[in-house]
Amino acid sequence: MHFDRFDTAAFLRDHWQKAPLLVRNPWTTWENPVTPDELAGLACEEDVEARLIMRTPRAWAVEQGPFSERRFGRLGKQPSTLLVQAVDHHVPEVAALIAPFRFIPDWRIDDVMVSYATDGGGVGPHFDQYDVFLVQGLGKRRWQVGQHCNRHTPLLAHDDLRLLADFEPVEEWVLEPGDMLYVPPGLAHNGIAIGDDCMTYSIGFRAPSRSELIAHWADALLDELSDDDRYRDPDDMVPGNPGEISQQAIGALHAMVTQTLHDRDAFARWFGRYTSTRRYPDIDWSPEEPVDLDWLHRMAGNALTLSRNAASRFAFVERAENGVLFFVDGDCHECHAEAAVFARSLCAQTSLPIEPQWLTLPAVATLIAALYNGGAVTFGSDD
Repeated sequence: MHFDRFDTAAFLRDHWQKAPLLVRNPWTTWENPVTPDELAGLACEEDVEARLIMRTPRAWAVEQGPFSERRFGRLGKQPSTLLVQAVDHHVPEVAALIAPFRFIPDWRIDDVMVSYATDGGGVGPHFDQYDVFLVQGLGKRRWQVGQHCNRHTPLLAHDDLRLLADFEPVEEWVLEPGDMLYVPPGLAHNGIAIGDDCMTYSIGFRAPSRSELIAHWADALLDELSDDDRYRDPDDMVPGNPGEISQQAIGALHAMVTQTLHDRDAFARWFGRYTSTRRYPDIDWSPEEPVDLDWLHRMAGNALTLSRNAASRFAFVERAENGVLFFVDGDCHECHAEAAVFARSLCAQTSLPIEPQWLTLPAVATLIAALYNGGAVTFGSDD
């Protein structure tokens, strides 16, 4: 899918992480990527994260999937919403929704959540800590946006939902199929289905918090530090007051911490692995039959393409010595020369024709075999 009418430069300047924006059907053509029945089928699978949210006059109820098919037949007439995470991992047509938004770096993309709601269904007034594009797939939904929120904003008491105690709508729109609403982080919003068969696609963009970065980076460093690396007193240490922690000691102790944290190259390697880890790393996407270098060499004369697994994450960091650190699903590959060219190309495209010479170059062929055997890519024929 592609945008027909969308001013990317104006959007980034005036709205991205600043203000909401309604765009009426910007697509060249709009076709709903997944049917309600297909979405319900995904919600019944063990390795799919799904929730069912029901609204009653007095409370909100949440059920966690997977669900049985019979559950959907017993919903009754109360407003309900089915939420299925990472549908882009399982449905190529939903994964294709991400392509028009790649003016934002891939490492910021989280997933595509799909919701199906009956008349009056929704998840209640809330706010998110990430950017989201809300694309209406089927039916109609009324969206309201309100106040800016933060960690001090009062919430209702609920074990599973972060609902606002007070919601003050300032704008509202009714979205029809193909319409899109952008909501920046921290902005209160509320969506209510108008009629049955209301489907919405939420393309979310994650942004790590400072506390998250520090915590996970520190955890990674701790795994590599030796318990033998300890503070040592200077030879001329004679305290004027035994109770004082000297400025000299404070400086040495502070340096022990900051020198480790300031290793930029180590941080780049860690962050590339961290941010490229799949959302559900325990799911095994590896093929039944792995390939080896001999097989790849024999295939060098064939017209092949590599297609990326939508569940996999790809990124790279340029290095001063004319190579790249190539990250795929939490693994780091050091690439130079043709291997670096291949890595950049695969990060730029979700489907990549294989240059015949790549399969004869050990570094590139070894990398392709590792990606395929790990389930990050599949082979296809250009024919």
